[in-house]
Amino acid sequence: MKYALLIYVDPDARTDAPAAGGEVMDSWLDYTAALSGAGAALGAEALRPVDTATTVRSRGGERLLTDGPFIETKEHLLGFYLLDVPDLDAALDWAARMPVVGYGSVEVRPVQEGQAWRAPLE
Repeated sequence: MKYALLIYVDPDARTDAPAAGGEVMDSWLDYTAALSGAGAALGAEALRPVDTATTVRSRGGERLLTDGPFIETKEHLLGFYLLDVPDLDAALDWAARMPVVGYGSVEVRPVQEGQAWRAPLE
């Protein structure tokens, strides 16, 4: 079953985050290597900061653009991993091992498979 692990961090909670440097990057590299080695990783991406986002909506046939995220949230989406694992428990185990869980959060969400709109992508 496929799951998205969505990574969130409060940008104002920097005091809880580990100091930047090689150790932090090494922990992420180790985590990613473990996922890949287990055959669970389908993909992963880091996102640029939320102030680079543009939200698109359409109201009354008019395209509306808003700088930044549309909703105000305490935590910002930083990136994601896409996994293929046997079940929710396995996805939760991988989420609990992610380096960010000590100062951020990881939302585990099942991917809705078998959707007709995906056919042109396959």
